[in-house]
Amino acid sequence: MSVLAHLPAETPAQQTRRGHSRLLPYLLLLPGGLWLTVFFAVPAVQLAATSLYDPSGSLQEGYAMTWEFGNYADALSAYWPHFVRSLVYAGIATLLCLLLGYPLAYAIAQKATRFKNLMLVCVIAPFFTSFLVRTLAWKTILSDNGFVVGLLRDVGILGSDGRLLATSVAVVLGLTYNFLPFMVLPLYASLDRLDGRLLEAANDLYASPVRAFAKVTLPLSMPGVVAGTLLTFIPAAGDYINAELLGTPNQYMIGNVIDSAFLVRLDYPQAAALSFILMAIILAMVFVYVRRAGTDEVL
Repeated sequence: MSVLAHLPAETPAQQTRRGHSRLLPYLLLLPGGLWLTVFFAVPAVQLAATSLYDPSGSLQEGYAMTWEFGNYADALSAYWPHFVRSLVYAGIATLLCLLLGYPLAYAIAQKATRFKNLMLVCVIAPFFTSFLVRTLAWKTILSDNGFVVGLLRDVGILGSDGRLLATSVAVVLGLTYNFLPFMVLPLYASLDRLDGRLLEAANDLYASPVRAFAKVTLPLSMPGVVAGTLLTFIPAAGDYINAELLGTPNQYMIGNVIDSAFLVRLDYPQAAALSFILMAIILAMVFVYVRRAGTDEVL
């Protein structure tokens, strides 16, 4: 207490600087917070209100707020197969992206030296073109007269009249290709921080390469795995372009139904209810997944 008593009191200028330093984090958060409020929170509230409108209304006659919670039950009962299909397609595409992206990210982070930047540019190169153009390119690649189908027919994997386009396989392949960079980049960021001395220590302790990977590399790269799977699964579950261009109505995902309800049938209450159901399902799955993954670095 005697030492504290002899400390010099803060000057008004020092108190002002300390007050500014406390406000600085909030000021830095302000632009992003305003952006999210205007372009996410406000539209989300409006969409929630729309989902409770009287479904018998129309754009010409107007919609009445009747707090119609039955819109959610009706939407789910009518389109639950599309929800299941969307989650299955997104899950398969996410798994394929992980199986393809992890070796690629590991090679770039740990093995590539002079060509690391070039390989990273190749990973993000698809972003230089439109999502729509990339999907249309896959429509050409998987066409019935294309090289891929011809080769699969020649080796007997497909029959003489077999095809890839307008099938579930084509939709999943399109999702995998379009969202693969979202898996590779977080994995690369996680693997690039890996301390090579840990692997050397594992080798010194006579661990095999497989055991060193399972005990050292994989656990330390889990933040990248979790972040990559989330960045891949979430947009893939809501995608509708791949099913629209590479599939048929039999492969339509819930995004196609929402798009049709908003822009074709003009059934705004049902479209809004479907959107909120999809959002709730994804949020619940993400929460459970992150909790089970046990990594705090992605939160």
